[in-house]
Amino acid sequence: MEPQENSIQTLRRYTLQWLITSLAIFAAFSLVPGITFSGNGYEIGIIAMIYSVINLLIRPVLMLITCPMIVLTLGMFSVIINGMLLLITADLAKFLGIEFHVASFTTALVGAVVISLTTFVLNILSGENKVNVRIQK
Repeated sequence: MEPQENSIQTLRRYTLQWLITSLAIFAAFSLVPGITFSGNGYEIGIIAMIYSVINLLIRPVLMLITCPMIVLTLGMFSVIINGMLLLITADLAKFLGIEFHVASFTTALVGAVVISLTTFVLNILSGENKVNVRIQK
């Protein structure tokens, strides 16, 4: 019974992350004027899957290649990487016939910040990322 429970928990965690990413992308095209989406609601989930796969496969390579820049900018260069990944996601979505468009690189940067902040907040609210607060006397 132990392995089955573990696989159910893993499936639950991945499903929750997919839903959170979908909501974050929804927030991005709702709040950022240069990001547009027109299509069926389930296509947001497909965009979230594309974005997650790109983050899984391409982001580590980009982080390794640009490691000196990330260190020099105290991590702020990772926002540029996230913007590039959002542009790649938009191109792949267009290739798959999904109407998801990012107008410019600046729009992609703002959208990446919105996605990151929304994902951060929703992860905390879901209980997946626990925040420990210790009050000392």
